[in-house]
Amino acid sequence: MDHIFITELKTDARVGVYAWELAAPQTIQLDIEFELPGTKSFASDKIRDTVDYSVVVLRIREVLNEKHFNLIENLAEAVAHLLLEEFKVPKVKVRAAKLAVIKGVKQVGVAIERCT
Repeated sequence: MDHIFITELKTDARVGVYAWELAAPQTIQLDIEFELPGTKSFASDKIRDTVDYSVVVLRIREVLNEKHFNLIENLAEAVAHLLLEEFKVPKVKVRAAKLAVIKGVKQVGVAIERCT
């Protein structure tokens, strides 16, 4: 299968249950890999025949800006759902991490896979 990947996408999101997390957005990091819905773009060389990753990034930022997520798991699920439903990808992997929220820990997060 053919995939597009987006790595180390950093964006602000309102996520968490602790008082300090509720006070302000925090930077999260996303690594996303999704299966292409077809191979037409390989022959056509046209952006319309693939999933435009710049639009994916824009939509992710919009969705994450719309609400507060208690859990990073729910945030990752929202990103996966967006790719499956709006961009019609057959399969997506999302790795979502909070950065440096625990002393001495670089990242904490979740990795999920979803398919249609």
